[in-house]
Amino acid sequence: MCNRPAVNTTFYDQLKFNSDGLIPAIVQEQSTGRVLMMAWMNRASIEKTIASGKTHFWSRSRQKFWMKGETSGHVQTVKDIAFDCDGDTLLIQVEQIGAACHENYHSCFFRSVGTTGEDISVTEPRLKE
Repeated sequence: MCNRPAVNTTFYDQLKFNSDGLIPAIVQEQSTGRVLMMAWMNRASIEKTIASGKTHFWSRSRQKFWMKGETSGHVQTVKDIAFDCDGDTLLIQVEQIGAACHENYHSCFFRSVGTTGEDISVTEPRLKE
């Protein structure tokens, strides 16, 4: 069931962060609708994303704040930020420069499972080896 925002609430007041202070963010290429990746954000990374126009995330494994493309140059320019009706997931539409995946695929979702559930196929070429 979708929640209606209370009067005089901010964008951040409408978000439901988990117990670690994180919220999942689905990143979608605006021009194609292709889902590029999913990452976690905390309030600081959302604020930095809004302020800079480039995506920033929180790495759970490295316990570190990071900007997409800070080392690879494969940056994401933010075109729109939306949140779902429950306020527990973000959808960030971007213009992607280069690969979104750290394995140099355009999307992190470059593998599909076959009908038996055991076979896997790669569904797109690597942008660079």
